[in-house]
Amino acid sequence: MTTLREEPSESEYLERWSSVYRQLNYDEGLAGFFLGRSHRWAERRFGPSDRFGDVLEVGAGSAIHLQYVRHRFDRYWVTDLKAPFLDRIRPHERPGEGEVIVRQEDARALSFADDSFDRVIATHVLEHMVDPQRVLREWARVLRPGGVLSLVLPCDPGLAWRIGRRFGSREKFLRAGIDYDYWMAREHVNPINNLIAFVRYFFPQAEETWMPCRIPSLDLNLFYIAHVRVP
Repeated sequence: MTTLREEPSESEYLERWSSVYRQLNYDEGLAGFFLGRSHRWAERRFGPSDRFGDVLEVGAGSAIHLQYVRHRFDRYWVTDLKAPFLDRIRPHERPGEGEVIVRQEDARALSFADDSFDRVIATHVLEHMVDPQRVLREWARVLRPGGVLSLVLPCDPGLAWRIGRRFGSREKFLRAGIDYDYWMAREHVNPINNLIAFVRYFFPQAEETWMPCRIPSLDLNLFYIAHVRVP
């Protein structure tokens, strides 16, 4: 019988990944600059004159996106399934008013009732989800009528994204002792073209933005951003 290599420990991976995620993904180099920009670009649609009473962020990791939110809110729920990321949230990141609630949740099967939120935010999340079509329905379920679903997706495996990965984050994580290729193969399970097909099928009214080139091209851009106001 052929013996394969043992699979790496997921718990060890999560501990190491969460400990260096912010520094290596956001605080260093050109890749970090553009990842930060993806959050900023997602929030350009809203400003201080906008208000969402209850906001849910799914797959929030260590709550990086929260610092880019410009609109007002009453309650902002930061959720993720992976406790090591939630444990590293920096509570001082949210300036101004509004309660921030940190809670462990599975983005695929939320514990919240129907019509619970005015906005649901998912940045760099859907590409990780098995059966993304079901996950989109779950996120829409917890939105109140007229609520907004905001998505940020990497243009993976587009040409620009592959180049950025090869010469950006990949080398940094390899130096940190993380088998980047293996874990990205396990984590990024959905290509961008498939995800966009699901978004357009369920939400033909979605407002789409491609960044940084703005031209609707999988190969020329790094990010696809969509805002959907559900009926």
